[in-house]
Amino acid sequence: MTTDSQVLMKSIIQRIATGPELSKDLEFEETKAGMQAILRGEIDDVQSAIFFIALRMKRETREENEGILAAILAESDNQAVDVEDLVDVGDPYSGYNRSIPISSFLPVVLAELGLPSVIHGLNSVSPKFGLTHRHIFQSMGLNVDCSTIQAKARLEDNSIGWSYIDQKNYCKGLYDLVPLRNRIIKRTVINTVETLITPLRGKKTHSVLGYVHKPYPPKYAALVKASGVETALLIRGVEGGVVPSLRQKGLMVSYEGTDEIDRVDIEPTSLGIEQDMRAISFPSGMDVHNDIPALAEHTVKLGKAALSGEKGMFYDGLVLSASLVLWHTKKFAKLKDAEQMVRNVLDSGKILARLK
Repeated sequence: MTTDSQVLMKSIIQRIATGPELSKDLEFEETKAGMQAILRGEIDDVQSAIFFIALRMKRETREENEGILAAILAESDNQAVDVEDLVDVGDPYSGYNRSIPISSFLPVVLAELGLPSVIHGLNSVSPKFGLTHRHIFQSMGLNVDCSTIQAKARLEDNSIGWSYIDQKNYCKGLYDLVPLRNRIIKRTVINTVETLITPLRGKKTHSVLGYVHKPYPPKYAALVKASGVETALLIRGVEGGVVPSLRQKGLMVSYEGTDEIDRVDIEPTSLGIEQDMRAISFPSGMDVHNDIPALAEHTVKLGKAALSGEKGMFYDGLVLSASLVLWHTKKFAKLKDAEQMVRNVLDSGKILARLK
């Protein structure tokens, strides 16, 4: 028996999969309805794959991106957190395959600085199948399977103030698509929007996102506004993450809604950061194909040392990224003042107590 969802998907595919010149764009509501049908398991894998591939081949419109995001939000377990400001760190879910993800330790630093912070992800997904935050937190022995309720409690606990939440625990329908995404191989619209889902919201929520290509900040800002999040900080970061290069100038753009409030083309040396490398490379002979547990353990060792005040690239990456967040959230008007506060907190060694 053919369902209404299957009829809709047939109509969608007939319009978006007709070649580069004849394909039609979708409206917001039908994109949302089609994606919700996929998330609910009402569409088979073949048609679901065609949907994602055809959208990518014709290039997704703003309405289509917003429709996909709205569908995921509608099928997610969202929680309101009783904190004034909440920072949502949206790092790439497919992880890192060339450098150490300093950003895993950014939420705990922000929490010590008075900004409750959440980071989200999953174990492994196409296209990178890289080292992820889940791998690193598992290596630390932390609970990587918090429910949204448990994550909310951690954020509201002043002695913790940060949390990781896995995709399977805030949107199971999306998590169930991971095997299909892996078979599709290439990036899909999901890779674009999943970092903006923000399943936990404070009284004011700040989305911190990484990007690579210059046209992305206004596109991401529009998606953040569509999601209902108040502000966005777009950082041109290493491997598309939220930690900028430690060696060269990088652009960061601050938004409220879709209005660009400020931008800074920051030179790391202006914050006392003098490094010859842009990021911490994986140890020689180690890669994500064979050495995920060892890489995670190595990251934890470096991260704990930085939280204890040990100087180096990891420490500098936390100083740079945390200072930018403090600046964006208006805790400090000047980056130099924010930088000094981050250094003071790291040098105190007190942050280690939050790793629980």
